[in-house]
Amino acid sequence: MTEFILVPGVFTGAHVWEDTAARLAAAGAGVHAVTLTGLDGPLAAAEAGIDLETHIADVLAVIDSVRAAAGREIVLVGHDYGIHPVLGAADRRADHIARIVHLDAGMPQDGVPALAAVPDQSLRTRVGERAGVDGAGAYGELSPPAREEWRRWGSTAGVPDAALDRLTALAAPQPLGTLLQPLRLTGAAAALPATGVLCNGNGAGIDMVQMRVDFGDRALQALADARVTFFELPTGHWPMLSCPAELAEVLLRAAAGEGHRLKPAGAGRPPAHLRPFLLDVPDLPRERTGNVDLYLPGTQGPRPAVVFVHGGPLPAEARPTPRDWPTLMGYARYAAGQGVVGVTLDHRLHDVADYERAAADVAAAVEVVRADPRVDADRVALWFFSGGGPITADWLGAPPPWLRCLAATYPVLAPLPNWGMAAGRFHPAATVAHAGALPIVLTRTGLEIPEIAATVEEFLAAAKDCGVDVEVVDVPHGRHGFESLDPTEESREAVHRAMRSVLAHLTA
Repeated sequence: MTEFILVPGVFTGAHVWEDTAARLAAAGAGVHAVTLTGLDGPLAAAEAGIDLETHIADVLAVIDSVRAAAGREIVLVGHDYGIHPVLGAADRRADHIARIVHLDAGMPQDGVPALAAVPDQSLRTRVGERAGVDGAGAYGELSPPAREEWRRWGSTAGVPDAALDRLTALAAPQPLGTLLQPLRLTGAAAALPATGVLCNGNGAGIDMVQMRVDFGDRALQALADARVTFFELPTGHWPMLSCPAELAEVLLRAAAGEGHRLKPAGAGRPPAHLRPFLLDVPDLPRERTGNVDLYLPGTQGPRPAVVFVHGGPLPAEARPTPRDWPTLMGYARYAAGQGVVGVTLDHRLHDVADYERAAADVAAAVEVVRADPRVDADRVALWFFSGGGPITADWLGAPPPWLRCLAATYPVLAPLPNWGMAAGRFHPAATVAHAGALPIVLTRTGLEIPEIAATVEEFLAAAKDCGVDVEVVDVPHGRHGFESLDPTEESREAVHRAMRSVLAHLTA
């Protein structure tokens, strides 16, 4: 038999678990929904001295009361911020915990405060400034969101209006100390079985996590351990409100050790990004200068250029770097074989907070390319892939006259909900209205990761509304990264068609 201890996230109390808890209890489980100190209702105020240790003590008290019942396994479930006190408590009672469930929550590390996991970057900055660099003000409080502001803390997709009204009415101020005090872990709980429940409506699904593992992200390698399982739910950040029955079923299955297991990086076949390109292309040499590689055609005189911009975020230590990936090298050699200069580059998109830096890297690389005497500086195309898509916003918003075409292949075309970038500079759907007559070629995969597919449809709808023409090259049976995952005739024809279109705009 299982005893579930359910720990809520910021601003919320035990009330958010009511429907899920009832279903778990009906299945015969013990259920203990926790209301953390200072978060017990709309009239509560953050009292002096409430910090993360206070909330860890809250969870410890429940664990100690539950473990007195012999023969019951304890499963700790932490939603959002709640994973921090869950891990802190599990670290001190590791012998009594059967499993930890991260419910649309991150992987907090020793010495890192919960503030680092707040998705809204501007909010993180404001809270940090308010507290002061020396921690002054750490015992203040953060006011709960208004009804329309909850999405700054995670997608509200699927939450009924009545439930969102109740969530807002019962929300309590969050004591700042709970967000600012670093989590302290000894590592005692690191070997415990764990389950991640991902809400892909909030921007993260199993496929995306597997890709990060394949890229060699050291921080995520532990997720491929056999003791770690995953589930995903097609909903936003509050599944206990949007799909409580489905969440209860997933928690019961997690407690039984079920779920998807990731493949370790390097296990079996090479990861998708290191598999061969699907086309036979000329084995042309490259010239490397700094972070830029040029693949030169055999023809003389200044030639148009296509700059291929990789996606991300990618771990800084990932090797080989993207300009050495077979797919990007394949595109660049294909372009050079057609008589134009193919260009690849490395940019520093290692975290969602790095888009400004990565965009500057791309802009600088483009100027290096245009300054090369072998390049026709007035005929350049930019071709973006995957998570590089948000950088297109800069070029769509004010296309320079030398930019003859903008292409994007399986791109992310709006910030994902859990990135904390709902508004701001890197939102192509908001800037496409300024693209004017700039030709846009978009390669769309039919088996795209759902959270990415949603951004593509948002972009296409915005382009249609403002009368911007987008040529869509569909790969109905293709996946994200189809050039190496799905080397079919359909995929080959899609690459040929996209390249023909881009080159036609370059040479027109």
